[in-house]
Amino acid sequence: MKLQRLLSLTRQAVDDYQMIDDGDRIAVGISGGKDSLTLLYALRELARFYPKSFQICGISVDLGFGSMDLTGIRCFCDDLAVPFQVVPTNIAGVLFESRKETNPCSLCAKMRKGALNQAALQQNCNKIAYAHHTDDVVETMLLSLIYEGRFHAFSPKTYLDRTELTVIRPLLYVHEADVIGFCNKYQLPVCKNPCPMDGHTRREYAKQLLKQLEQENRGTKDRMFHAIVHGHIEGWPEV
Repeated sequence: MKLQRLLSLTRQAVDDYQMIDDGDRIAVGISGGKDSLTLLYALRELARFYPKSFQICGISVDLGFGSMDLTGIRCFCDDLAVPFQVVPTNIAGVLFESRKETNPCSLCAKMRKGALNQAALQQNCNKIAYAHHTDDVVETMLLSLIYEGRFHAFSPKTYLDRTELTVIRPLLYVHEADVIGFCNKYQLPVCKNPCPMDGHTRREYAKQLLKQLEQENRGTKDRMFHAIVHGHIEGWPEV
């Protein structure tokens, strides 16, 4: 996928769900993976011509595994003239040593978001951008159906009462395959996820299930996404 196409899809999502306002300062959560780096690139380029003026900064939450080299990401942010901060934590120690969690993903996500929110507030940000794409939305819906018995997916824009931050998801209309293509084409400095649970989660199960459904019934993913967008899910505004 070329940059022009990425910016078109990003702007469409931003406009459809009114994600960005004049004067926003947006923290981009950078995990080091393909999705977050693509989001950072997209928002930095969008800021050059978007009619509403906004600023971005990059924030990475170091989970404490001790094996993640962020040098490439620092250089990437420098090249984009985007401020970058690393938040050190001992989340890995808490999950795998102190608590010895066998299913740590939910607690990890909660702790990671807490650290990111606090850092964003310290950076005087009023919004946080997550790099969830189309596939993430559909996978979340499948997980909700299978494990919770309800039709649900996270919203394109969510206001957090406790922190007064707003979470936005500008890659909502971008498919994972296009993210992969974009990263390869523009040689983004993707870091390998050091978590031992990577690839062994319920989300990975949903990803493989969705892949199988798409192979057997071409267009399934897009039809599911359409059902989510127009399904009157709580928190989802009408487009």
